[in-house]
Amino acid sequence: MDKKQPKVINKSGTTRLTDEAAAAREAKAQNEFRGRRRDNRRGRRAAEEGKKEFDSVNISINRVSRTVAGGRRMRFQALVAVGDHKNRIGVAMAKGNDVTTAVQKAERRAKKNMITINLNGETICHEVETKVTGAHVLMKPAAPGTGIIAGGVVRSIIGLTGIKNLISKSLGSTNKANIAYAVIEGLRQQVPHEQWHGAKKATPKAEKAVAKEDK
Repeated sequence: MDKKQPKVINKSGTTRLTDEAAAAREAKAQNEFRGRRRDNRRGRRAAEEGKKEFDSVNISINRVSRTVAGGRRMRFQALVAVGDHKNRIGVAMAKGNDVTTAVQKAERRAKKNMITINLNGETICHEVETKVTGAHVLMKPAAPGTGIIAGGVVRSIIGLTGIKNLISKSLGSTNKANIAYAVIEGLRQQVPHEQWHGAKKATPKAEKAVAKEDK
């Protein structure tokens, strides 16, 4: 018969664990806690990503100064574009005492000033040429598979829309803010093919059927 190890009893009458058993129990408890904490973080992160409706891109962040009675006052200026990767896009600029504050203020303004653009599939409806102060932007529709052929600012803004094929050329000034507002104005001017002057209106199927019966 196997000899049983004698149990060690505490003064209170409870069984005392050996050092190996206590270490094993502590390691198991720590692993369970870490796994539960990791799952909570993943769930919280997934929930936050699921609630996120718009994506934003920081086009430019500049440091600006203002001369006051006590000296120079340094602040930050952020230009941000916000879009839903479909047909809504907005651009705004804001200032703050730090970069985070400036970006958050610009995002809020961009969401308030968002526009809804008209698309022809995955490209724009027609060619457009816009000019804002010194910036001059030309955008043309492109065939499927062309991709976005554009510069840095134009590509950043178009990437937040549902446009997948576009040809663009930036002329004149290289000021990022003026180029961004010129792109927004060009997207705002997009008119669907059905509303073009002289375009034939599509006849509904029901009206076609009635016309055939009358004949």
